[in-house]
Amino acid sequence: MKKGKNLILAILFSTGCINVFGQTKDQPFQVAVSGRGKQAIIFIPGFACSGDVWKETQTLFESKYRCYTLTMAGFAGVAAQPDQTFKGWEKAIANYIITSKINKPIIIGHSMGGGLALALASDYPELLEKIVVVDALPCLAAMVDPAFKSIENIDCSSTITQFIGIKDDQFYQQQLSTMPRLLADTSKLKQVVKWSVSSDRKTFAGMFCDFTNTDIRQSISNIKCPALILLEPYFANFKPAIADQYKGLKT
Repeated sequence: MKKGKNLILAILFSTGCINVFGQTKDQPFQVAVSGRGKQAIIFIPGFACSGDVWKETQTLFESKYRCYTLTMAGFAGVAAQPDQTFKGWEKAIANYIITSKINKPIIIGHSMGGGLALALASDYPELLEKIVVVDALPCLAAMVDPAFKSIENIDCSSTITQFIGIKDDQFYQQQLSTMPRLLADTSKLKQVVKWSVSSDRKTFAGMFCDFTNTDIRQSISNIKCPALILLEPYFANFKPAIADQYKGLKT
């Protein structure tokens, strides 16, 4: 059972386009804008992924929707920024929506991106039209420890030191061996591994630490917009625990 729950952690952190607006020092992501239409969709990729992970999905919507596809700072070759946090990324995305005057976008997020979609809908309930959450949970760590409680101002320095200490060739082999079981289409393996190893290791470690310390099980009760939660079949093995995490989501 513990092995299965640890696999969930791996799945949710898997690395499981077009007019580009450059990343700024105040904006911890790069944005690619495409398509047309009054309704906007914002695509947020998973941990260490490029926004290109959404390319095939995005293509289906571009004829009727304005698509904003993000790649987060420090991931997949995008320049890193110091002292990044999950909450900081959430606030930055909300600020981008407001300052860019994107009216009631739909947020589609995978893994950590799905977590950001849930957080945005919880903390900014009037900002979004809908959310689609792919393979994400309100509290990742609670799947391993049901009594988990997040730590305020968590110190991630030891995790960062550990990740930075991994030799490049060793890290590459780790990603190469882990990714195949997380991909439905293994022809994408080299591309996904490339995104992972081209990510900034400090950001990789820091966000892994911070996201696993995130718990929004209570705050999802604030969500007002319709929410579609999509989980791959493996998650059915943990349906009661997952249903318990989502019990506060009424929409």
